[in-house]
Amino acid sequence: MEKKKINLFLLWSFVIAWILQVAASWFAWKGQRIAYTLFLAVSMYAPLFGVILAKTPLSGMGWKPQIKGNIRWIGAAWFGPALVATIGAALYFLLFPARIDLTGAYLTHTAGETVLDQLEAQGLTLPIYIMIQVVSAISYAPWINMFFAVGEEAGWRGALYPYLKERFGLTKGRIVGGVIWGVWHWPIMILAGYEYGSVYWGAPVLGIILFCLITMGMGTLLDVLYVKTKCIWVPSLAHGAINAFAGVPLLFNNPDYLNQMTLGPTMVGIIGGLPMLLLAILVLFGRKTLPVNSD
Repeated sequence: MEKKKINLFLLWSFVIAWILQVAASWFAWKGQRIAYTLFLAVSMYAPLFGVILAKTPLSGMGWKPQIKGNIRWIGAAWFGPALVATIGAALYFLLFPARIDLTGAYLTHTAGETVLDQLEAQGLTLPIYIMIQVVSAISYAPWINMFFAVGEEAGWRGALYPYLKERFGLTKGRIVGGVIWGVWHWPIMILAGYEYGSVYWGAPVLGIILFCLITMGMGTLLDVLYVKTKCIWVPSLAHGAINAFAGVPLLFNNPDYLNQMTLGPTMVGIIGGLPMLLLAILVLFGRKTLPVNSD
């Protein structure tokens, strides 16, 4: 991969995404949630657009699904994020038991005071609703989200990470790639409170720095899946699974503590994300203790 093409890829990826993120933020300010979600979803394709506009090769990214020999990696991509996120959320609530809420307060906070009555009118109790959300998050939702996530994965894991690993080495390349991926999210985080909200200690600096740490960890694990399978759809599935399960721990969270999302309970918090970060650290720096054929 040529440096000139990578720079052009990054330029297009950031310009397109940041324009869409600013537009999404404007809709968020106006309370137009559907438009906000739509623009944010389209922005996920900016890295793929960047690859195309920079004329970097697409053909070698592994677009043909490779199932044979990759079952365990596909399984890890499908269910691994939910498992790791659950462990992180459990750790968070174990440390802060007062923050557990099983009354549906978070749902009421985000969807309105009458949401529980609306669910009851449909014959749904709160436990059944939560069960439906959890089942969907670990069953079909990752596969749907995969088709949006591939827009990012084609750019980051497919084009950028191979270049960075060749230039800086495996470990440094993944770290640099994670930082770039995190910075790519900054406008929507600063303007619309993406991931951590707008009101928290150290906002917005703490959030955008912490998120780069999180994306370093996530990016490392997603890159492992890509290296092991040589199929861009596998990290896309894992990325989709991360997004699908992201909000599940919040269903059990007291909304009074939403200004402390930098801690948890989701995987983007330092405590909620600790299991994922430890796993990424093992991959990045524990190679001498791993089997020879491990990444």
